[in-house]
Amino acid sequence: MIEYATESGPVHAVDGVSFDLDEGEALGLAGESGCGKTTTALALMRLLPYNGKIISGSIVFHGRDLVKASDLRIRKIRWKDISIIFQGAMNSLNPVRNIGRQIAEPIILHERVDEDEAMRRVGELLELVGINRERRRDFPHEFSGGMRQRVMIAMALACNPKLVIADEPVTALDVMIQAQILELLERLRKELHLSMILISHDLSVMAETCDKVAIMYAGKMMEVGKTVDVFTDPKHPYAQGLVAAFPDIRGQRTMPSSIPGDVPSLINPPAGCVFHPRCKFAFDRCTTAEPALAEVTPGRRAACFLYPGVPEVTPRAMTVEAR
Repeated sequence: MIEYATESGPVHAVDGVSFDLDEGEALGLAGESGCGKTTTALALMRLLPYNGKIISGSIVFHGRDLVKASDLRIRKIRWKDISIIFQGAMNSLNPVRNIGRQIAEPIILHERVDEDEAMRRVGELLELVGINRERRRDFPHEFSGGMRQRVMIAMALACNPKLVIADEPVTALDVMIQAQILELLERLRKELHLSMILISHDLSVMAETCDKVAIMYAGKMMEVGKTVDVFTDPKHPYAQGLVAAFPDIRGQRTMPSSIPGDVPSLINPPAGCVFHPRCKFAFDRCTTAEPALAEVTPGRRAACFLYPGVPEVTPRAMTVEAR
């Protein structure tokens, strides 16, 4: 469980999230804004803001629980083993340092090499993401939005990490650049055997890049399964609503449906299933008991009482395992 301290009271931003990630696998975290996707990602690297903390649970990375790891150990893992592509490259890059020095910084810190060797590596990384190595002397404002995002990807790959977290990597980019960035991420993932967690509210992004997907709502997991299965036959009503709201360019030209209402405040969330106020299938049990995330078909988990055998929630905590 992850909690934020606010003036209005504690906010349980992530509650009971549980998933695993194998080597070379890509997992998508999908859901509306405010559902806890970015908080989950930041917690994996222990990068929560000052008012956020992990109350309970475990984050197991190659056999080690990062929740219990010391600050020194976490600093050694960041960029070296787990890296992140932040949302909004212009806000993530230092405007007064050229991009070469910014990419070289984690290399020098973690690889214990001199500046010349680090810069040689920077040139290789820039060419890997499709940027001329001579541009390493340029500053962020001299690049387009898409190229700045490529710089962020190069920085994330600087120390050959095992896991890359991509937080809305194509937000605010035009459609053509989005396609190029997604193609680049997919190619690099396969070439470098990377594991990846991709955060997005755009289901088409997930369909292009992810092996499996986890649907989040109000800080909880609603459904987890293979991407193709979840998108072609969603089991949870919330997942069904998300898929139905996505326009079908091959279908009739009609307005896609939408899920009525808004994501609830997590300071005072609804009792029972947190989605029941917006769910057209809700019945009495949904308003008083919370469904656990349980297997409803082979390889598919959903948190919904519509499926026989789904138990009620018992006290639980966030559990993440990367192998």
